[in-house]
Formats: sequence, C-alpha cells, structure tokens
Amino acid sequence: MHNLKPPAVLALLLLLLFSAGPACGKVYIDIDSPSFQQFPIAVADFKPLRPFPENENIAPLFSDTLSRDLALTGYFHLLDRKAFLEDPKQAGITAEGIRFEDWTVIGAEYLVKGGFQTDGRELMAEFRLFDVVRGELVVGKRYAGKSGDHNRMVMQFVSEILLALTGEAGLFDTRIAFVRKSAASAEIHTINFDGSDPRRVTNYNALTLSPRWSPDGRFLAFTSYKEGNPDIYLRDLESGSTRKIGFYPGLNLPGSWSRDGKRLLVTLSRDGNQEIYDMNVENGLLLRLTRDFSIDVSPVRSPDERRVAFVSNRNGSPQIYIMDADGANVRRLTYLGNYNTSPAWSPKGKKIAYEGSVNGGFQIFVIDAEGGDPQQLTFEAGDHESPSWSPDGRYLAYSVRGYGRSRIEIMNAGGQGVRVLHEDKEASQSPFWSPHLR
Repeated sequence: MHNLKPPAVLALLLLLLFSAGPACGKVYIDIDSPSFQQFPIAVADFKPLRPFPENENIAPLFSDTLSRDLALTGYFHLLDRKAFLEDPKQAGITAEGIRFEDWTVIGAEYLVKGGFQTDGRELMAEFRLFDVVRGELVVGKRYAGKSGDHNRMVMQFVSEILLALTGEAGLFDTRIAFVRKSAASAEIHTINFDGSDPRRVTNYNALTLSPRWSPDGRFLAFTSYKEGNPDIYLRDLESGSTRKIGFYPGLNLPGSWSRDGKRLLVTLSRDGNQEIYDMNVENGLLLRLTRDFSIDVSPVRSPDERRVAFVSNRNGSPQIYIMDADGANVRRLTYLGNYNTSPAWSPKGKKIAYEGSVNGGFQIFVIDAEGGDPQQLTFEAGDHESPSWSPDGRYLAYSVRGYGRSRIEIMNAGGQGVRVLHEDKEASQSPFWSPHLR
C-alpha cells in the first residue's frame, strides 16, 4: 500500500448498503455537454443514529465537508441551508422519511442525507444520495473507520456520487505535490485534491525542486541540493527509501516519466550546456535528445510518447518547442509573447498548458498541440506559474505569487471555477498532480 493512502489500521471498511439501483449503468449528468450547468444539490444535516456525547460536535463535520467537496468538483450548486423547509427532528434519512416536495420547491434536484454513530474511537456513517425529482435513491453507502476518518469517508462518498451521476469517479484519490520554500530551504509537500491532509515528503534543510510523480504513484522524482550539487533523487513513497539517480556535475532536473515508469526525461548540464536526455531509471543510461548551443529545458512527453514538448531560447527568448521522441523534427509552438515556459501536455494530448509573460507578470495559457493561437486562462494580478493537469484532464493546478502571499490553486480546464487549495506566507510553487492513488 502506498504511504499516501491511509495505513491499514485506519483504512475504511467500505460496505455496500444498497444496490446501485437506478444509477446502475446510467449517467445522469453529461459533463461534456456544451450546455452543461451546475446541478442544484442540497446537503442535509447528518443525524446521530444513537445518542452519544460527541455527536453534537461530529454532526457538522459531515455536512460541512460534503458541501465543500461537492462545490470543489465544479459540478454542483450548493443550496443555502437557510432555505431548507423540512424539520430535521422529524425527517428521516430514507426515502420513506423524506418529503421530496419540500426539496423540489426550493429548487433542489439532488439531496444528500446521512447518519452516523460513534463508539469510543470507532465511527460508522451512512450516506445516501437521492434524485429529488424522481423521489428515489441513486446511491447509498456505509463506511466504518476510526473517529477521525470523517473526511476520508466524505471523499469516498463524493467519488461515489460523481461515479453515479457522471460515469467518472472524480479526483479524490489524487494528491498534488508542491515545493514550499522558506528562508533557509525548500521542501516537497503533498495535499489532497480538496486541500486537506497536508504532508511533508522531504526534510533535507536544503533547496529541493521539481517533484514528478511516477505513473503508478509509487515514486516521486525530484532535484535536491542536499549534498551540495543539484542531483536527481527518487523517493519510494511506499518504503520511504530514497536513492540518487542523476548526479552529473552541474544541473540535474527531472522532467517527464514514460508510461511504464522505466524512463525519465531529464535536463542535464554535464557538458556545460543545458540539454535534454532520456534516462533509464534503473541503470542511468542516457539517450541525448537535443544538441544546440542554446538552453533546452523542461521536457514533457506527449501521452502517446511520440513527441516531447520543451523550452528553448534558440531563437533569442524562451519559447515552447515540440520534437519527435528521438529528438528529430524540432518545431516552434509558441510565438505570442517574449517569455513562455513550463509546458504541460494534457492527458488526451490535444492541448499544452504553459506560463507566459504578460505585462511584467506571468499568466496561464493553453495552446493546441498542433499550433495556433493560445488561450489565456488567468488574468488576476500576480505571477501564475507551473500548470499541471489533473489525470482526467478536467482541471489545472498552478501556483500564484503576489502581495506577500503564495497559493496553490486549481481551475477548470477552460479557466473557470478557480479554487484555492493551499495558501501560505511562505512561497508554495511547482505543483504537480499525481495519478489516481488506489
């Protein structure tokens, strides 16, 4: 089990409470439709299933966390609880105990209800999603775990909601790695998709850069100055062990993994100039891809592994280029602006996100991988940097610096629905989205 998942003793026991029923094989919401609009959903207060002194404190955790995570997906409009008509003391959590007309009149199309009980350190919770219009259960689940596992239970159920309504489970089993800088060092941290459960990965008291998840989520490649030179290290997130894999004189920076996890694109300055290589992770053998007097950095593979996007100043200013996987057929992709860097290839291979200079700051852009006019996605003041795609290609994570604050944000791939995941006085930058960590 990966160490980014809960330990076995804290793992949630997922029990099927009801059959999938009406949701089985049916997609309720077409999120790819051009006419897609957020669906109104109500989250009722969770009810204690049996009296216990801690229940009053625990109850709001479920409804508040559910509301937060559902809003985070960008698919739902959360209805104001002040508009709710039902008497929570009289209402139940099954279809027989719900007056669905009380929810349709306030505009709800979906309703989440649930209950829980505690027994010392143990916690059990039941979750139900109802189609208000049809007055029927869509999906119901029961989870058992430890007393502090409510957040993980909620994430599990939101994934079930998304699977039932959209056909896709969402991103609550993913994490985002980023670099948190202080005056003396920069270390790698990770957070959940919803910004919860922050964890520190490195503790070297040194400059540590460029985290890159392996395709199976087991490893993080990164650069660290912990031994003086900027070398590439590989952290096994399962065992906690670390080994050095790139340690040539000068700069060693990780780029993009191959799909089988056996090779890693890297930037090396071993010959005095920054060039791009394809490295065998096990034995360190190198295949050189660029040979130019300019600086060539930031390589990223296309999803089909036939091409590589990278940054070069071979025409005077940093721009994004594309070449074949063997280094042949180099062509320039970006022409608008005098400083474009940090390319990120979308999971479906059609788009490349990047950061570009605008009026003295940096903003996030996307451009068709075949070329054309770029689309600017961010416009607020501050530097917007290092875009990273979610594994389903529906979101972009990026960092924002300005006005004495630093943030990790996500937005929909079209630039809408900006949400702050992490905010800090310390510099937080270089986010990189994990694959699904099942």
